[in-house]
Amino acid sequence: MSEITRRGFLKKGIAGAGIVAVSPSMLVSAAPGTAEENIIYRTLGKTGLKVPVISFGVMRSDNPSLCTAAYDKGIRLFDTANGYQGGNNETMLGNLFKNHKRDSFIIATKVKADSDRDGKPSDQTSPEKFLEMFNTSLSRLQMDYVDILYVHGLSTVELMEYKPLLNAIKKLKKDGKTKFIGFSTHSNEPLVISAAAEKEDWDVILTSYNYKHAAANELTSAIKKASAAGIGIVAMKTLAGGGWLDKERTKPMNTGAALKWVLSNPDVHTTIPGMTSFDQLELNARLLTDLSFSETEKNDLIADMADPGLFCSGCLNCISSCPRHLPVPDMMRAYMYAYGYASPSMAKDLLAEIKVTDDPCSGCETCTVRCSRNFNVREKIADVSRLADIPSEFLA
Repeated sequence: MSEITRRGFLKKGIAGAGIVAVSPSMLVSAAPGTAEENIIYRTLGKTGLKVPVISFGVMRSDNPSLCTAAYDKGIRLFDTANGYQGGNNETMLGNLFKNHKRDSFIIATKVKADSDRDGKPSDQTSPEKFLEMFNTSLSRLQMDYVDILYVHGLSTVELMEYKPLLNAIKKLKKDGKTKFIGFSTHSNEPLVISAAAEKEDWDVILTSYNYKHAAANELTSAIKKASAAGIGIVAMKTLAGGGWLDKERTKPMNTGAALKWVLSNPDVHTTIPGMTSFDQLELNARLLTDLSFSETEKNDLIADMADPGLFCSGCLNCISSCPRHLPVPDMMRAYMYAYGYASPSMAKDLLAEIKVTDDPCSGCETCTVRCSRNFNVREKIADVSRLADIPSEFLA
């Protein structure tokens, strides 16, 4: 990365062709004379949903006024999950949209299916528990159905093809409780996306995708394959670490340029950047109508490529080199939540989910893990794992 040149970066960008201009043929425009006339839309695969290129990742937002402002600017897809903010995230959206026409907005939520440490089905993988959690989500949202239901955090083909779970989700679609089904993926993305493209089960995939992803080329190819198969592609983790390159938050990245990099790929249909302030909304809303790159933006991305940043690509290579087989990528993601997103509570929730306690490396004198991003893995684990024993009320 540190040796990369500007010309090389542009050549190695999206689909091997660099940062590309978005042609009019990629866009679906609103009707002339409407408030959304100039907004750039793309069709979310075979769902037929026409969505603005910027959607709203609501995960960290607890401000209904911010969501209302996003809606007023033309943002229509709002992404949440059963576990976000202990369920309060879904409740907030339910209260916000209960008086809106149901076809005037799009709600996507996610439910986690239990798996073993490798992300494969286990004795704990219960379709009944998944359905119970989803019904709780519907109740919080005060809705009869959601537009998109994702299996949250899927990282293996084995879980993706696990028939008891898959059949339960398909029945939800058949019964009208969700219009479309999909999965989100933070790691092993190229493999699971490519496998999904060869099935007819999935309507939408929510995937990590950004200019610092170590497997960007493989991931781009998998996204292209899935999009060609009619699967809608939604990109998350587009800012590669929450908008900052360092723990101290002294090195901001050019977030607009990072989003434009993702959206320069026509196979990405929309993005869900997290927003917690009106300033962030204003910056992101500009991209609703303009995805063109400035020279400054290109140069900023090139400069940032040499910095390890806070984003873990989830390559999984570290797990086999850890004698305790720790879920290192998930712990690195918790570190990113704590410092890049400035959300220690999210980090703590993830640590609890993956059953990591304080100081999991205790007694292991020499760390054998080698990170492809040159992270000091042992140092980061020691830092973030401390949150496991801190009471939640002190991390709000």
